[in-house]
Amino acid sequence: MTDLTLRTPGAKSKRARRGFYDRDVQAIFWQVVVLALVIGLGIYLVRNTMINLETRHIHTGYGYLGRESGFDIGESLIPYSAANTYGRALLVGFLNTLHVAVIGVALATILGIFVGIGTLSRNWLLAKITAGYIHFLRNVPVLLQIILWYSLIINERFLPGPRQAEPFFGMYLTQRGFYFPVPVAHPGWFAGLGGLALGVLAAWAIGRWARRRQELTGAPFPAFWTGALLIVALPVLAWAAFGAPTDLHMPELMGFNIGGGGRITPEFVAVLFGLTVYTSAFIGEIVRAGILSVPKGQIEAARALGLREGVILRKITLPQALRVIIPPLTSQYLNLTKNSSLSVAIGYPDLVNVANTEINQTGQAIEGISIIMLVYLSISLATAAFMNWYNKKKQLVER
Repeated sequence: MTDLTLRTPGAKSKRARRGFYDRDVQAIFWQVVVLALVIGLGIYLVRNTMINLETRHIHTGYGYLGRESGFDIGESLIPYSAANTYGRALLVGFLNTLHVAVIGVALATILGIFVGIGTLSRNWLLAKITAGYIHFLRNVPVLLQIILWYSLIINERFLPGPRQAEPFFGMYLTQRGFYFPVPVAHPGWFAGLGGLALGVLAAWAIGRWARRRQELTGAPFPAFWTGALLIVALPVLAWAAFGAPTDLHMPELMGFNIGGGGRITPEFVAVLFGLTVYTSAFIGEIVRAGILSVPKGQIEAARALGLREGVILRKITLPQALRVIIPPLTSQYLNLTKNSSLSVAIGYPDLVNVANTEINQTGQAIEGISIIMLVYLSISLATAAFMNWYNKKKQLVER
């Protein structure tokens, strides 16, 4: 820090006077000026907006969310009809966005890991194919990829129409979607779902216990096979205990379309596939860089001990590479979630699509845009918080 005191022989120290052109004074002055300009601009924009809304007799506020929407949504994870409110319509769009984002993140991560590992393979052909996959997909806009996959799916040369489709094991694959049998509502099916959740939780707990046991005693435990047995056995036992239902809703041709059963729409498939392959290319490059960051000496030492390549990758390479992989991986998860808004180009009813419909009907543009911004901001902050927690958990502990 600069010494601002003047010392004279035989006199007390005096603090130097600061003029307007002093460095610290200038810094404070311009910060105050910029802050004042920002506040003034904000006041002007708000006042101008309110005047324009009043002039055009447009009511503001979020009260319209309780009114009847009057429009249908083609795909919904919860019951919805045109008689429901605008608020429920937005909830449907929000759940559709989460549906694509969560599944896309999981699939892109799995695919990206395999692609990243493949680029470092000793197999020349596999290494070149995965490298080409990364370089090609990263340089093609994701919107173009989504439109391309959608155009292929709805093309009659790729998939047949509903009347031309032939069933296989009670399922139909058509231009209008993939139709499949679904269970009839029964306590046994719900018990089976509960058993599956309990089996996954038990497998996770056994895995943690087995790792601690091996660290303390050195004795291994077949945690993988035990967990797999629980994941399979508990749902079956719960399903059987509550009546073992077998009734299914089967899809069937009704006129010019197929009805009954469950349906996966071509819009959902196109969005999911486009986002997954595009993001997996970036994740693959991140995984490759993370693996290369691990010192080669550790890998060579593991090979000298006779460990197999799969064990080396799972036990030595990837755990150390995670500290490099996780931070940029967070950005890719956020990008995938935000890129899901591009699905409006093919008509998938995500949050942006539903909000745009409401804005066109009600004229509440400011409210609609603010809801979209708040939702995406909340999703991004939640994702970043979880990934930061996971990153701290996986960081190497220094002595």
